[in-house]
Amino acid sequence: MSRQIADCRRFESDSRCSLTIIGEGDELVAAAVAHAVTVHGHQDTPALRTQIGEMLEPEESYVPGERAAVPFPG
Repeated sequence: MSRQIADCRRFESDSRCSLTIIGEGDELVAAAVAHAVTVHGHQDTPALRTQIGEMLEPEESYVPGERAAVPFPG
């Protein structure tokens, strides 16, 4: 299984979150969901887990430093 990233810098947020998580599969999704719930106030639902899974990027797309944020989908 290939490593992927969940990068909060990718999306606009009130907190201007800078967290980037790199890992594999269910471990990465679980960590990203926990972060979304505790930091961003989302509800842990199957829909959130699906949405996060669909927003993951290949590890190779990681860019250090600042990243231009886009509106959060949905």
